[in-house]
Amino acid sequence: MGVMAYPLRYALADLAHALSRATHDPYDVQVIAAQAAADMIGDGAAVVLLGDDGRYGPIAATHPDDEAARRLAVWLDRHGDAPDDDFSATLAAGRRPIVASAEGSAPLTELPSRTDSGPAPAVYAAVLCPVIVDNAYAGYLILTRGAPGGFYAAAEVELARDVAGELALAVSSARATRRLRRSEEKYRRVLETVPEGVLQLDTEGVTTYANEPIGVVLGLPREQLVGLPLRGFLDKVGQQELNRRLTECQAGRSTVGAARLMRADGSRRSARMSMMPLTDDHGAFGGVVCMITDTTDHIDARGLKRQLDHLRRLDSLGQLIGGLSHDFNNLLTVVSGSAEMLAGAAAEGSEQHRLATDILEAVDTGRTLTHQLLAFGRSDGGRPEIIPVPDLLTDVQSLFSRTLGEHIGLDMAFGPDVWAVRAERGPLEQALVNLAANARDAMLHGGMVRVAASNETVAAGQLGEDTPGGRLVHLVVQDTGVGMSDETRQRALEPFFTTRATAAGLGLATTAGIVRAVGGHITLESQPRIGTTVHLYLPAAEQRPGSATAHEATRSVIGRVLIVEDQPEVGRLVQRLIEPAGYAITVATDALEAVAQVAAGAHPDLLITDVVMPAMTGPELAAALRTHRPELPVLYMSGYTAASLGPQLELDDNSMLVEKPFTRSTLLGAIRSLCGPQPVRPTD
Repeated sequence: MGVMAYPLRYALADLAHALSRATHDPYDVQVIAAQAAADMIGDGAAVVLLGDDGRYGPIAATHPDDEAARRLAVWLDRHGDAPDDDFSATLAAGRRPIVASAEGSAPLTELPSRTDSGPAPAVYAAVLCPVIVDNAYAGYLILTRGAPGGFYAAAEVELARDVAGELALAVSSARATRRLRRSEEKYRRVLETVPEGVLQLDTEGVTTYANEPIGVVLGLPREQLVGLPLRGFLDKVGQQELNRRLTECQAGRSTVGAARLMRADGSRRSARMSMMPLTDDHGAFGGVVCMITDTTDHIDARGLKRQLDHLRRLDSLGQLIGGLSHDFNNLLTVVSGSAEMLAGAAAEGSEQHRLATDILEAVDTGRTLTHQLLAFGRSDGGRPEIIPVPDLLTDVQSLFSRTLGEHIGLDMAFGPDVWAVRAERGPLEQALVNLAANARDAMLHGGMVRVAASNETVAAGQLGEDTPGGRLVHLVVQDTGVGMSDETRQRALEPFFTTRATAAGLGLATTAGIVRAVGGHITLESQPRIGTTVHLYLPAAEQRPGSATAHEATRSVIGRVLIVEDQPEVGRLVQRLIEPAGYAITVATDALEAVAQVAAGAHPDLLITDVVMPAMTGPELAAALRTHRPELPVLYMSGYTAASLGPQLELDDNSMLVEKPFTRSTLLGAIRSLCGPQPVRPTD
């Protein structure tokens, strides 16, 4: 094997690459693995895997001789059988290959096969390698030799194990791909049920997809809209505006603005049109997705009731988005963790390493999007947290830039010593972005927005009647827009008050409500043609030094970790991420089972648990276990942000939260921060 090791390494790399391209079809993965095993080791090979029902699925068998391949497939077929035979039990329990050789001149007769499959082909040696996927038995790879006296050397058995390992990774990826497809289908159903109209346009503005609500807006069934240009529903001004928006999207920028639509029956409707660019597989501009909201009723003076109904729909959509984002974060956690492990196992600069790196970059983008959706989706009942204002402004800078667009400059001025505030992060971000959106709408031809933060100490009532005093963080958002008259400025914070026909009149009112909810104060300064300055005064958070130091002193090296996660694939991933660091892991998919284990005498040094679970929440589980282990550290993990969890989660000095999706370094860093250094070696 010394001479063959170098080319075999490339053969295994080629196998891994071929398997990664076939993960859309699980049976193709079986065929490729069986063929590779036969090519590298010789004679016959077959792959038998368990299906979703826990029984063996169809066999993929190969042999240089077609007739021999057919006979092997018939003889070794286990389709529909349960894995309750001796071979399956041995493979699942031992997770080691089974090697069999015939004694004398008679071929083997004891192999996992059907009793009614007819006469057995001549097999004188065989190797069965278990396929372990996500730490669970998933089937086996079998190799056969048909020459008398045939046998398998130790190096060949080891090579078969390598092939089975590559097959296991591919099967895991195929299952993750299947779960992602189900998630995509879930999002497609959301697209079909949202009240807003959605069109997909090609590069020329011709409709390639339409949902049901847009058919109602335009007065044509959705089927008839496909193939029609959107220009046909716009007047001359609207057509020119559409050309400009398509050009913006082609340059990679999204656009939002008002439009007047002409329905098929000749009537006109006012709408708000959002357009986002789409790219093809090569990154080239491939058209746009266009969301159209009918605003005719909102513009009506009689539309107050309709405004409130709209708010209720947005609230329901926020809940739906929050739930989907949580589910998607669980998927992203599995994908990112698996990709990180693949990247660590692949050679730097290899195709496998680049593919894994691309996946991690995509997951990072998905993490940002889902956390923003969770923050903005719904803020009712959120959990206040201590927010360093410099960190807050740094985080929202990208949101500001996307909201303002390229024609408006952004200047942010604040120092690292600005005090922290206690508030819900999501609503506070929303308040700031609302101010940016107002500033953008006041500067249609470009301008500048300046955001500043400073510390101030004022007396109660100094800023106005019933205004707070003490230590305040003063946030300023200033624009160079059209400004407001004194009469408009005095009413600007009223709900539904607006001077723009296409606006809902809720941006400044929402911001004022968020600021007042945390005990703050808001004032406006404005002059026509000069611009507007919004002042936010937020109470500084109380400083509580000493708790972190006290906790630091109690930290000690821990070894035994109990993981409780109702999503089995996430629990197994967490185990794979931290087990190499030396921790002894126990995984439970049911909180009640974990309570029973500790009550029976188990002594975990650390509990890692999901927050939201069916039978018992993470905090309830922690409280139950701490009756037996009062000083038990708890690391919570959740697809929701800390603010979104609200009163469900109250962290003490001996607990932390890590948000999904996370990386191995993030998870190990959280454990070290909570419990101290990792063990030097695995703990029994």
